[in-house]
Amino acid sequence: MLDWTRAKAEAAAITNSWADQAGPGGAVVIFDAERRLEANAGGFANLEQQTPFTADTPNRLASISKHFMAATLLLEGIALDAPLGSLLEGLPAAIAAVPLGRALDMTGALPDMMETLWQLGVPYTTSLSAPEIHDFAQRLPGINAVPGQEMAYSNTGWRLAQSVLPAQRSITYREALRLRLFGPLALPFVFPEDESEIVPDLATGYWHDGVNWRRGRYGFQFSASGGLVGSASALAIWASDLMAGRGPLAGVFQKLAAPRHFADGRESGYRLGLVSTQLLGTTVIGHGGSLTGYRNHFLMAPEHGVGVVVFSNREEEALWPALRVLAALLGKALPEAPAAGPTGLYISEEGSFWAELGVDSIGVMGGYERLVVGENGRLRSLPSYLDIELGTLGEDEIQARIGGVERRLLRVPAATSLDPRLIGRWRERSFGVEITVAADGTAQWPWAEPVGMTTRLTPLPGGRALADLAHGPWRHRPCVWLQPDGSLRLDSHRARVLQFDRVDEVGGTR
Repeated sequence: MLDWTRAKAEAAAITNSWADQAGPGGAVVIFDAERRLEANAGGFANLEQQTPFTADTPNRLASISKHFMAATLLLEGIALDAPLGSLLEGLPAAIAAVPLGRALDMTGALPDMMETLWQLGVPYTTSLSAPEIHDFAQRLPGINAVPGQEMAYSNTGWRLAQSVLPAQRSITYREALRLRLFGPLALPFVFPEDESEIVPDLATGYWHDGVNWRRGRYGFQFSASGGLVGSASALAIWASDLMAGRGPLAGVFQKLAAPRHFADGRESGYRLGLVSTQLLGTTVIGHGGSLTGYRNHFLMAPEHGVGVVVFSNREEEALWPALRVLAALLGKALPEAPAAGPTGLYISEEGSFWAELGVDSIGVMGGYERLVVGENGRLRSLPSYLDIELGTLGEDEIQARIGGVERRLLRVPAATSLDPRLIGRWRERSFGVEITVAADGTAQWPWAEPVGMTTRLTPLPGGRALADLAHGPWRHRPCVWLQPDGSLRLDSHRARVLQFDRVDEVGGTR
């Protein structure tokens, strides 16, 4: 039996804590398939004006926006098995061959453009228009891996999907949203182009630098990958309509949440802008969203016809609060937290795959997931984005299934020193930027040219090292690793396409 009273109390505890801090806040909305809403809110939508955050305060949805794009493509009848190159002109051959469906379910191996640009020294706060970003996509030197082998999060497929609508249907995504979804359902969502576009009453995003709250910034054009703005109440009504199949949404939820598969037939937890997982003794479907200063999550338990939305304009995890409320509503205990176990930095014997294990979390090539004890006793991610199950856990070895791929990772010895073969100047083949690795273990990194950045490398065995690039509240840790031909690769979980050649003393390469 559903326990709305307990769930409302849990939601109130979350929002009251924001109010007590007198800082940025948010809203928690519990809903069912009949559009019943129970809302709590606390804290401020704008610290400067002390504007209260309410359940009707517009907030940036960030990546929760993705499944709206997928729903629009389904309603427009765009074939998901069509190669991207048959839908859009001018794409590099490797990207053009990726089916649209794989570009959307994160198995297409498309490099994430923001992370690739970050690796090239372009801050995510740089103002870049849609044409500028699309032009960059057309210059990408390849893809991360063979499509269909693994699930690796990337926003690129969703940016490209947005371009499919004008190319194939002669309609902008903004107009398609109005005609197909928001008009018929009378929902108050908007789709601003970038952070400079004025959105009335929009909550300001904040992150904490350890002392003070600071405004969040994101300069890139807002695409279908994460650009929608709406309130917690509006998203709850949308999710209710989606579960119920109201109006134009008849049958859409089933298509969005239907299993997606790797090339070998195994099922992936990531669907079309939604994540499906087994939690609290039932199927839980939802997605998170993160932009600098905004953190959101929504979860649905379709078998029970209920769900919860957590919106905030503060840079803090939103998945666990959402799960707390959903567990209370379903009368279930929260997943068990892990006991003490091995922690530290691990890496594959070959290649660039690495993970950093904490007691209750794991970082995978820069991506972060919270860990809990699964029903089989093994540690697993919740997951926010990446499905992870840890098998053998030892002081010196980890065996895990990460993004659908079995991985064996070995502990990085504490005494590991920087491989001297990494020292020198390196120039990227496609874009010409340079990295200089010094003998003292630091690297000069391209950043907001000609400013540059110095990063201290974390040495790894086998001609590898981790850089550490910080910008605002976000941190990026790409792995540099030597190739058999003497070149240098630069990899993160989302972007693995940049390759550097050593520059000799007279400015040439070898």
